[in-house]
Amino acid sequence: MAQRDQTQRRTAAPPTLGIGMVGYAFMGAAHSQGWRTAGHVFDLPMRPALAAICGRDRAAVEAAAGRHGWAAAETDWRALIARDDVQLVDICTPGDSHAEIAVAALEAGKHVLCEKPLANTVAEAEAMTAAAERAAARGGAAFTGFNYRRVPALAHARRLVADGRLGTLRHIRAVYLQDWLTDPASPLTWRLDRARAGSGALGDLGAHVVDLAQFLTGEPLVAVSALTETFVRERPRPAGPAAGLGGGAAAGGTGPVTVDDAALFTGRLASGALASFEVTRMAAGRKNALRLEINGERGSLAFDLERLNELSFHDHTEPAATAGFRRVLVTEPEHPYLEAWWPPGHALGYEHTFVHQARDVVCALADGAPPVPSFADGLQVQRVLAAVEESAAHHCVLTPVPR
Repeated sequence: MAQRDQTQRRTAAPPTLGIGMVGYAFMGAAHSQGWRTAGHVFDLPMRPALAAICGRDRAAVEAAAGRHGWAAAETDWRALIARDDVQLVDICTPGDSHAEIAVAALEAGKHVLCEKPLANTVAEAEAMTAAAERAAARGGAAFTGFNYRRVPALAHARRLVADGRLGTLRHIRAVYLQDWLTDPASPLTWRLDRARAGSGALGDLGAHVVDLAQFLTGEPLVAVSALTETFVRERPRPAGPAAGLGGGAAAGGTGPVTVDDAALFTGRLASGALASFEVTRMAAGRKNALRLEINGERGSLAFDLERLNELSFHDHTEPAATAGFRRVLVTEPEHPYLEAWWPPGHALGYEHTFVHQARDVVCALADGAPPVPSFADGLQVQRVLAAVEESAAHHCVLTPVPR
C-alpha cells in the first residue's frame, strides 16, 4: 500500500505556480528562460506556469510573450497583479518602479521575486522589506534576484567556507568589469539616468559583488571607504528603445550622465576581515569579468565568471612541496545544482543561473521555507551601496553601514 501511494505521488501532476512577469527586455528574457526550463530539468514540487507578461508597449510585449512562451500579455502591471492565474510576480523593470510594484503585489497576496538592486534608495528598500515582513505573516514570500549565488561553483565555494576549509577569513577581493560604455558615443540609456537606475556601475555591478562577498563569507560588511567617478558626463540621446545594454543609434543632441561610471571601495566585514571592490563599465576589453578571491588562515578560493564551471582552491594545510592552487571542475553530481544536469565535464552557462533561481524559489514556496536571498538581504546590500556613495561624497571617509 505504501509503495503504491508513493508511485501515485510520483506520477500525479504537481500543482502549478502561476508566474506574472513585469518587464520583457534583457532580464525579462533571462527570467523567462529560467521559469520555462526549471520544470524540465528538476523534479519540482510545483510547475511554473508562464501566465502573463507585462510591458507598456502592446506590440512589443505581445511579441515577447510569443517568443518566450507566455500565455497572455498585459500593458498595466496592476492588471497583471489582479489576475487570478498569477501567484508570483516577477519584477524585471528598472529600479524606479520596483518599490511600487513589489509593495502592491505583496499587499495583494502575491509572492514576489524582484531583480537586484532591490530599489533605488534605502528608504524604498526599507518600505519593500517592511511589506515583505507583513506578507510573511500571511504566508507570502519575497525574494531578491541575485542570480550569481546560483552559479554552481560559487554555491560550492560557500559550502567550503561554511565547512571551515579556509579557517578564519582574512581578505576578500572582488572586481566586476565591463566595457560597454567605453565609447563616449554610446547613447544615454536609462541605465545612465539616476532617477531611473539609482546609480551606475555601483548598483548595476556593485550590488552583485557586495552580495557575493556577504554570501560567500556569511558576514555583513560593516564599514566602507570609497571613490566613484563619471568619466563621460554627456552622451548622445538615443533614437529609440534600448537594444541590449548599450542602446541603439543616437537621435541627435546630448544629455547629462547622472550616475557613476566606476567605483572603488574597501570595506571591513563583521569579523574584522578586509574586503576590496572594483566595479566599472569602462574597462576596455572586459565583457563580463566578475572575479573573486577569498583568503583564510587555512586556504584560499578564487573564481572567474568567464570560467564559471571552475573554482580554484588552495589548501594551505598541505605540505609546501606539493601545495598550490588546484582547478576544481564543478560539474559533478555532488556539486550544487548538478544532480539534474549533464554528465561530469559538460559545462553550464550564464542562463542556467536563472534556471537554478527558479528551482530554488519554487522549492522554498512549496516547503514553506524562508526566502533566500530575501528582501532583507537586498536591503542590506542597498545600505552598503548607500554607504559607498556617502563615503565617496566625503572624500573616502570611512563610513559605517547601518544594521
